[in-house]
Amino acid sequence: MILTLAITPLRRFTGWNWLARHRRTIGLVTFGYACLHLSMYIGLDMFFDLSDIVEDVAEHLYITVGMTAFLLMIPLAVTSTKGAIRRMGRRWKKLHRLVWVVAALGTIHFLWAVKKDIREPLIYAGIFAVLLLLRLPRRVKG
Repeated sequence: MILTLAITPLRRFTGWNWLARHRRTIGLVTFGYACLHLSMYIGLDMFFDLSDIVEDVAEHLYITVGMTAFLLMIPLAVTSTKGAIRRMGRRWKKLHRLVWVVAALGTIHFLWAVKKDIREPLIYAGIFAVLLLLRLPRRVKG
């Protein structure tokens, strides 16, 4: 997700406009990874026991946050086709701003899920914070 969000600032600072062509693919790969991550949790950790999964989601906040992030990714993935973009018009852009919410939730999920060495999730949180700051409108000094 970080790579997807980094494309615009990279394009702005380097002029590498070719990166834009790969944003959708990177986003869909991110969704594929999230599907794999969730599948591992459901199959290997919870042994497909739906009642245990529901209980775990309700009991552990980091799992609730991760599940929320995953659920918010579904409409982003489903509407990532050229046809959906065309049909939705301006609404597509509004919907896809959810990527920032998903990235924040994913960062929190990672940070809260790690029990001991939180350096790696903190690095991701720092990168996300920088990317978010780069999105803030620039104030013109006058």
